[in-house]
Amino acid sequence: MSAERAGPAGRPRGTLWRNLQEGAFQAVTLAVLAAALVALAALLWDVWRDGAGRLSWAFLTGYPSRIAARAGVLPALVGSVLLIGLTALLGLPVGVGAAIYLEEYGRRSRLARLIEINIANLAAVPSIVYGLLGLGLFVRAFGFGRSLLAGAATLALLTLPVVILSTREALRAVPRSLREGSYALGATKWQTIWHQVLPVALPGIMTGLILSLSRAIGETAPLITIGAVTFVSFVPDSVWAPFTALPIQIFQWISRPQAEFGANAAAGIIVLLVMLLAMNGTAVWLRDRYQKRSRS
Repeated sequence: MSAERAGPAGRPRGTLWRNLQEGAFQAVTLAVLAAALVALAALLWDVWRDGAGRLSWAFLTGYPSRIAARAGVLPALVGSVLLIGLTALLGLPVGVGAAIYLEEYGRRSRLARLIEINIANLAAVPSIVYGLLGLGLFVRAFGFGRSLLAGAATLALLTLPVVILSTREALRAVPRSLREGSYALGATKWQTIWHQVLPVALPGIMTGLILSLSRAIGETAPLITIGAVTFVSFVPDSVWAPFTALPIQIFQWISRPQAEFGANAAAGIIVLLVMLLAMNGTAVWLRDRYQKRSRS
């Protein structure tokens, strides 16, 4: 006799048991999701309640001060914008170039396999390790000092694994027939990659860039390790200038005992969240635009 005996309604008992398991799993998943959303909403409401009163044009255009009511985030805000922009300029070409080599040129070589193993390991390395690497390599060995360029180069190393892995997945998703058709028309391998493969893979590449920069914009440990300044009363005027960033400014405020500085930290968190959402929204819009263009 079959292992799945008929139940009261004629349905196999095994099937009924599997349906119950699936229903229980879905219920638990929905409960966990709801709990996470409630916790997130509570955190956002707590930050908004504490920091909304400090949000003003004077706060956004003001400079740090030892008096909480006069303190602003302009140097940290400009520093974060310059830092993320420079990180994208440094990390995107290197990450995409490495992905193109691994996926299109060096699939079966020992060097490619060694690089793949190291990239997979680097994706799980704590951010503080990248800070120590940036301190030894960029700040001391290359002589960048505690500059904006050193911070951007350190964050570029942090973002490279995500950019490389997502770009490789985007390149793999491009149909093989597209490459073969380009070769049949007489195009070289590089012409095929540049004019055919990369435009189609660009939406996936943009997704990887969004994820990597979203991680980089909130990092504090690597920047503190390389010596980013916690109190800056000026806006960086070059890549060699000292700098600070919003996460460091928030950390500096929240470490003070006065409650007024806690309100400043909450307002800084709101500014950071708005900046992150604006950056991600712009990147998603660009990704969707290129995706529609590649389909047309």
